[in-house]
Amino acid sequence: MTALIQVILVVAGAPLLVGMMRQIRARLEGRAGAGMGQPWRDLRKLARKQPIAPEGTGWVFRLAPLLLAATAVVAAAAVPLVATDAPLDGVSDLFAVVALLALGSVALALGGLDTGTAFGGMGASREVTILALVEPTILVSVFALSVRAGSTNLAAIVGSVAENPWAVLSPVSLLAAAALAIVTIAETGRIPVDNPSTHLELTMIHEAMVLEYAGPDLALIEWASAARLSVLLGLLASLFTPWGIAGADVGPLALLVACLALVVKVAVLGALLAAGEVFMAKLRLFRVPELLAGSFLMALLAVAASFFLP
Repeated sequence: MTALIQVILVVAGAPLLVGMMRQIRARLEGRAGAGMGQPWRDLRKLARKQPIAPEGTGWVFRLAPLLLAATAVVAAAAVPLVATDAPLDGVSDLFAVVALLALGSVALALGGLDTGTAFGGMGASREVTILALVEPTILVSVFALSVRAGSTNLAAIVGSVAENPWAVLSPVSLLAAAALAIVTIAETGRIPVDNPSTHLELTMIHEAMVLEYAGPDLALIEWASAARLSVLLGLLASLFTPWGIAGADVGPLALLVACLALVVKVAVLGALLAAGEVFMAKLRLFRVPELLAGSFLMALLAVAASFFLP
């Protein structure tokens, strides 16, 4: 039941989160904006179009959007977003969730390569470069928190933080939070790593891989990208602000409170991310590895501190 609720929240709320972030950016930039519901209207329009595929592409190109969306749904069900006691707790291991996210990214990169275009290959190579730096940082930063919990199970980690909320103020948690926040921005293709609203050749990463997609396939990719952003922000909220998350005794009232708390926390994180993007410029591509290497260093420091600090 809990896993189903999490999937429903992510499926329905992910496009609204993106719409809210776009609306905040528009207001801060002095524009009216299209409204929070615009991503859902875009998805509906794309879903009604006829699916097409470039000449010469194979099953990899057609399978990539489905695999990307499927991994996003499974990650939404496995990550403890509203409760620490869920049917999928046994598979919500840190390594399994990171592998799911990596599988979706690799599938999309292969789909971009399958087109045989210069843009597709360029975007895929950039995506894999970032992926090679992002995934180890996610593993190491969350592993720093797992030392205290004695387990790499995400539900156990969130449960241990919920039992001792003041632990989030420790140097271990602060370093891990900073590292995880940076790689969340990189994983979801936001400024300063990537700009989701541009098609400029010198800057785009994610958009270069999906230029050849159209119709329902593009709708799946856009929704899956929004879902991955929601899951990562939800994981960030659960790991470092677990207030309101339901425990072992999952009742209707506890689930309702947990759902409302999740929506509020993810909305606040999304608003902060959108507001920050207005005042930041995109980094040059060759400076991105330096940023991600710095986040990896912070994650390593968090692991080292977890063995020496209480």
